[in-house]
Amino acid sequence: MPDILYEDNHVLVAIKPPNMLSQADSTGDSDILSILKEYIREKYHKPGNVYLGLVHRLDRPVGGLMVFARTSKAAARLDAQMREHQMGREYLCVAMGETEDKFTLTDYLIHDPILNREVVCEADEKGAKIAILHGRTIERRDGTSLCGIRLETGRKHQIRAQMSSAGHALWGDNRYGNGIAGQQIALWGYKLTFTHPVSRELMRFHSMPEGNVWNLYADLLTVPEDTEEKREPGKINIQPDVVQKLEEFDKYPPIKRDELL
Repeated sequence: MPDILYEDNHVLVAIKPPNMLSQADSTGDSDILSILKEYIREKYHKPGNVYLGLVHRLDRPVGGLMVFARTSKAAARLDAQMREHQMGREYLCVAMGETEDKFTLTDYLIHDPILNREVVCEADEKGAKIAILHGRTIERRDGTSLCGIRLETGRKHQIRAQMSSAGHALWGDNRYGNGIAGQQIALWGYKLTFTHPVSRELMRFHSMPEGNVWNLYADLLTVPEDTEEKREPGKINIQPDVVQKLEEFDKYPPIKRDELL
């Protein structure tokens, strides 16, 4: 059962585990949307089908925060925030090599059906879509870089494709990099902000990754063990100097909508 950080009559915020689908597909494997629908049905004794709107997705191998709509009105308003780029989704990743302290990647992506992945192409290629992301390097260790990523656009596999094209494929990514079987891609949706669709309150959630290569940076992403402070769901557990680097994302000027089409 995925961890649920918040729920009311309008929205539900949960953490999608890595390797779980966002929505059911032809594989028949477990997906977070179906699991949460069953959770609501049982908890509130709802007969028949349960409504739960999928507002956004995370790639199957990626874990992290997701928000779901519990009513059609909430779904419409959250969808509008997505379209207007008013919903904040930020990620942590471990990239191969040493990334620059600050970087912005602007590329055009197109799907390659032969390779079955997104590839960087020229701007005038038919079907090309602009992809923009901003990054901050938090720390570099053992030939890898821990980075915070903020998206301006929400293209399929955007972070994986753009970082790979820039020469910094994500650790464990065997589609866009040199990951091997059994490795878990080091990409995590750690921060989610949106305006509540009914109360209009600013909602802000955090979730920290653990295990695998994340352990290399565990001292930066968790509360030190020699303190009495506990890790609580939804609370940001990250060192002050790291927070300062990630908060620099707010200094970027907003991108105009027509520049993202």
